[in-house]
Amino acid sequence: MQRKVKDKIKVLHLIKSLGRGGAEKLIPETVLVHDQSLFEFHCIYFYHQESNIAEELEKAGIKVSLIPSSNLGLFFQIGKVRDFIVRHQIDLIHAHLPWAGILARAVGKMLPVPIVYTEHNTWERYNLVSYWGNRLSFKKQDIAIAVSNEVALSMRLNTIWDPYRRGGRMKVKVIQNGVNTDTFYRAASSELSPSHQDTFSTLRSKLGIPKEAPVVGKVAVFRSQKRLWLWVQVALDILESCPQTHFLLVGDGEWRGRILQQIQASGKEANFHWVGVQKEVVPYLSIMDIYLSTSEFEGLPIAMLEAMSCEVAVVATSAGGIGEVIQHGYQGYLTEIDKWQDLAEHCIELINNAELLEKMRTAARQRVLDGFSMKRMVNELEETYREVLYK
Repeated sequence: MQRKVKDKIKVLHLIKSLGRGGAEKLIPETVLVHDQSLFEFHCIYFYHQESNIAEELEKAGIKVSLIPSSNLGLFFQIGKVRDFIVRHQIDLIHAHLPWAGILARAVGKMLPVPIVYTEHNTWERYNLVSYWGNRLSFKKQDIAIAVSNEVALSMRLNTIWDPYRRGGRMKVKVIQNGVNTDTFYRAASSELSPSHQDTFSTLRSKLGIPKEAPVVGKVAVFRSQKRLWLWVQVALDILESCPQTHFLLVGDGEWRGRILQQIQASGKEANFHWVGVQKEVVPYLSIMDIYLSTSEFEGLPIAMLEAMSCEVAVVATSAGGIGEVIQHGYQGYLTEIDKWQDLAEHCIELINNAELLEKMRTAARQRVLDGFSMKRMVNELEETYREVLYK
């Protein structure tokens, strides 16, 4: 697998599935910013869902391959991944999330290919099989990337007594998630790209949201960690003081039925708008004033950063990396995870104070520009790739 100096660096992204989660979305977003004259990107995934982002990866210039498998079946795919790496002369593996990480490390025992692994969540949140599989194989890689300082701490604490990997100590490196601020920005309809204009210009009227009504929103996969049943309860608490407010949910998932039933039972359906999964989220973010998050745990949520880049203030529990991004009282407000009831009061304050809301919305985008841009993230990734290849 010798490579000439002028050849492109071939990177294989390895991930279990290509749903619309933050980890999956980062792959095409980062590749679009990489210098593709220097890098060539491939991606292997194993679990196919009807609503996935494989097409988005291909549009970004990634060569996508599916090797159908269940979780436990991944152990029978090691040979196929190894053969793929040899056939395509892959220079390094970049694995995401535990199952792909475990598989990558198994392949690394058979081939002298560097392994970079990105951890998107704290280990305490994984089930026992994922946790122990990840932990027992963890140091058989070159660099582990954490998307937040809390995730890095979790990795260090959970592997402190484990043996070091062959040839030296594995490195843990924090590379916080980023957003392409050239794509995610709040703009008037006339300033948006053609793909956004038609949707944006009629969006409020199409959804039945009055022109001047404040909008509180959320983009998420509907799973238990997001605690969307609490999100709806906070929304109902807000409506008691600010009945003109409307609430926008973008996404889908296993909790959808229960959440929609809760909204229907509240008698306030007219104030809630569920639009399902959207490939183009900028128009929806651009009509939001406040991004509300009730999560129990997070890594560093991409959807929140995208909202901030579109000048949306954040009111959230300080789960995971959220507390590393939001400066309380500047870009929005934070509460402790178990004090989610206080979120309503913070939203009401912003809804009733247009000047403060505008100030926080502007500060939210500036925060992303200053510290969470996609360009900064990609530069750090490219530095990491070169570090493991040329050490």
